[in-house]
Amino acid sequence: MSKILVRCLLGLSILLPALGMAAGISIIPQPRQLQLEQGSYRLDAHTRVAAPKDARGREIAAFLREAIRAQTGIAVREGDAAHGIELKLDPAVQGAEAYRLAVTPKRITVSAATDKGLFWGVQTLRQLLPLEHAAQVTVPAVTIEDAPAYAWRGVMLDVARHFYPVSFIEKQLDLLSYYKINTFHWHLTDDQGWRIEIKRYPKLTSVGAWRTEADGTRYGGFYTQAQIREVVNYARERNITVIPEIEMPGHSVAAIAAYPELSCSKQPATVPTTWGVFKNIDCVGDEGTFTFLQNVLDEVLPLFPSKYVHIGGDEVPKDDWHDCASCQALMHKLGLKDEEGLQSYFIQHIQKYLEGKGKTMIGWDEILEGGASKNAVVEVWRGDDEARKALENGNRVIVAGPFYLDSPLLKLTVQNVFRTDITGAAPTPYTEAKPENAAIIAAHRAQILGAEAPLWSERANPYNAESKLYPRALAFAENLWRGNAHDDAAWADFHQRLEAQYPRLDAWHVAYGPEDRAVVQYAITVDAKGGWQLHAQRGFDDLVNHYTLDGSTPSAKSPSFTDSVVVPHAGTLQVVPFRKGLRYDNPTSFTLVDNLATGKPLSLAQPPSPKYAPASALTDGVLGSGDFRDGQWVGWNDHDIDASIDLQKSTTIHSIAVNFLQDTGSRILAPRQVSFQVSGDGQHWTALQTEQPQADVMSARPAEFHLVFKASKPLSARYVRVTASRYANVPAGFPDGAANTWLFADEILVK
Repeated sequence: MSKILVRCLLGLSILLPALGMAAGISIIPQPRQLQLEQGSYRLDAHTRVAAPKDARGREIAAFLREAIRAQTGIAVREGDAAHGIELKLDPAVQGAEAYRLAVTPKRITVSAATDKGLFWGVQTLRQLLPLEHAAQVTVPAVTIEDAPAYAWRGVMLDVARHFYPVSFIEKQLDLLSYYKINTFHWHLTDDQGWRIEIKRYPKLTSVGAWRTEADGTRYGGFYTQAQIREVVNYARERNITVIPEIEMPGHSVAAIAAYPELSCSKQPATVPTTWGVFKNIDCVGDEGTFTFLQNVLDEVLPLFPSKYVHIGGDEVPKDDWHDCASCQALMHKLGLKDEEGLQSYFIQHIQKYLEGKGKTMIGWDEILEGGASKNAVVEVWRGDDEARKALENGNRVIVAGPFYLDSPLLKLTVQNVFRTDITGAAPTPYTEAKPENAAIIAAHRAQILGAEAPLWSERANPYNAESKLYPRALAFAENLWRGNAHDDAAWADFHQRLEAQYPRLDAWHVAYGPEDRAVVQYAITVDAKGGWQLHAQRGFDDLVNHYTLDGSTPSAKSPSFTDSVVVPHAGTLQVVPFRKGLRYDNPTSFTLVDNLATGKPLSLAQPPSPKYAPASALTDGVLGSGDFRDGQWVGWNDHDIDASIDLQKSTTIHSIAVNFLQDTGSRILAPRQVSFQVSGDGQHWTALQTEQPQADVMSARPAEFHLVFKASKPLSARYVRVTASRYANVPAGFPDGAANTWLFADEILVK
């Protein structure tokens, strides 16, 4: 590095990317052209900032002055000065977001043809400033010519599954803007919550914004129209356009819970507490549905100056339309051959309404099903096959599928994000490269607006969302701004610049995640000396785990460990990761119970699926949550359960219990029958009790079944056996029959 700096001082011009990092310059996304010049500019309290006289120009100048003060402690003022910073509009700079930045020892000039370009030039200048407070700082002399490859560089946040406060959203807007992300897609409604105040329909927020969780707590929240305006303006100041998404006709149970007349059945509904695709959707055959949605949009549109409005349109099961008399009558009246045609009718109806309001409709790629107008923008999430269809249909496209930020860090690494080519020319972690698709996408390159990185919130929340967003959002910003160069050399250069960003993220108290591994993965095992051991596989060496044993939420003052800790007795164990003083997630909970079978030998007639918890989870003294993916539920696909436990000596038994799940959306059914048996020798069994759970296999609502045998008087046995048989036949209305169904069992609890 010292040799390179000497060459700089000698006046040799150095071009990025090869040596820019070595020269102390680390800009993300990388400018299109950057030339390092001789010397540096000294910024101090005498520096003045001059700007165009229009309102936006003055606003950008004020933003820069405040950013300089926050980052360096230096208070610069507005005004003309021969040796100051000048922001100027120059029509000679080509491109709506293009800018030119020139730093010399005498002055700094940011030029652009538009205020958008001017603001991005300011953001690049901020990245040239050191991260230190001092009476004066130096800015390296550079000449930068820059413009993005793609006009649409977006991040989506789902606030329906989990609610995020305004302060959190504004913090993310600060960060995204810093890295030149220009679109914030706000997913405001879904089955699990309606998050935007609609004054004409107050129940949307008094009912639809709240759900009662399995433990009885009330969860939710919403944004008032005043808060919406605040966020939209905050984003505008930072060069970000906010796109609202109001889901229709599917993913609308929260709205139906508030106003059941929107559904085909007109029956009461509750806001779901689980994830998935629900059959209860907006009724296309009822004109009142369109009246409602148009009234909602009439309140939404004035809040968002954007010319785009997202209406979802994805994952619409049409069973209710098939069974609805008015929907079928409409289908025949319009001469449509099936319910896919009804979806097209629904989408085009809303599209025409929005166009009448001067808005362009965006929808997920399912809006193509049944046919869609080419005037709609299609957000592609299901791969290049869908992108090809949209492009051939004449639609403009936003690519989202390769960038789902709720994907595990192990699967969608920072390098994956960087290397993904949105033109389909290279494989992604989810799709293979198909030459036929790549050729068509390349031929329709002008229709590709850009890409978006969605953060769905089934498993994201205000504590862990930043670890999912960053640093992957930086790789995404780089990818879309550059638009090319995804090879090894480009990755190595980007990675150097990325590492230089971490001190900035630390200074801004961002709880960013690792680049290619989970923040932390917890596992609990039986301790041979009694009790349990809690293990943490940490993604950061400096991550610390704080825990409690009484069910309370751990704080930074709670007991802590790094890799493992002994838990001596039963109770509700809660553990939370912390790093650099920041809490990284909601608690991970383990319900530990005293069990005579804990750690005892277990025999199974049929091994469980390796996709879920190992068989040992049946006798580890740890109860599962309501989530079959939590590592405590053992699953069998298309097989009965036959489990026997050797207690290793004759033992007095008072009860035997076991839990089962039902989640028909995931094809998990409660068992048809469960039997409890005991034995003294493991060969001859005594039947104790047979249970038939009162389960409705047609219910979409997840449920947990606790089956228990209680002895009328204590009995002695060495072996315990539990068998559970699955349904061989299910009602005709159950989709795809009894094949490919699951049994999920929890702890076999012997007391």
